[in-house]
Amino acid sequence: MTETPAPDFAEIGRKLFAEPCDFIWAASKIDNLPPQGAPEIAFAGRSNVGKSSLINALTNRKTLARTSNTPGRTQQLNFFALGPTPETAKLRLVDMPGYGYAAVSKEKVSSWTKLMQDYLRGRTTLMRVFVLIDGRHGLKETDTAMLDLLDRSAMSYQIVLTKKDEVKVRDVETRIAETLKALEKRPAAYPHVIFTSSDKGEGIPELRAAVAQLLAERGL
Repeated sequence: MTETPAPDFAEIGRKLFAEPCDFIWAASKIDNLPPQGAPEIAFAGRSNVGKSSLINALTNRKTLARTSNTPGRTQQLNFFALGPTPETAKLRLVDMPGYGYAAVSKEKVSSWTKLMQDYLRGRTTLMRVFVLIDGRHGLKETDTAMLDLLDRSAMSYQIVLTKKDEVKVRDVETRIAETLKALEKRPAAYPHVIFTSSDKGEGIPELRAAVAQLLAERGL
């Protein structure tokens, strides 16, 4: 009996993210979310960790998601539809407000935090949150607080380390090992870390493959 070959998730992911991708919605309040439709993955991370740059790299765009050197630029849940048209999207990407330091009022940060909490707990189409961590520094206290929230929300998440091109080669494996160690007792954490560089394209194919595998595992 001939064995069925394993899916080539790298190629499936490449084709998926070669689809058209368009901004479709911005929500600053939980009652202003778009109607649920295509499955969603969200990107979370400290302010200025490189979320917008990563989304641009994943989708082969330069300006799909707005990038800025000013922490706190993303102030809403921004939704992007990946697929032939927004109505027939295969996947939605969600850029979440950066947590931690931001040059805005405490009231604004509080409202962002509540928006994220409500979204994580009540969005049935949300499959996984990719939490971006600055690879130069590893997990910080604000990151740990976010992971705590995701664990409490029973929301699957995976760590994506960023800025690999700014990390010494000899430190890469150490940073990955440290991160995996910190995830060992976290119930909602997916036990695989991807190290990326949006500027150099490193880790981007692996992240696309991870998304393609996630969709396949969910039968989508």
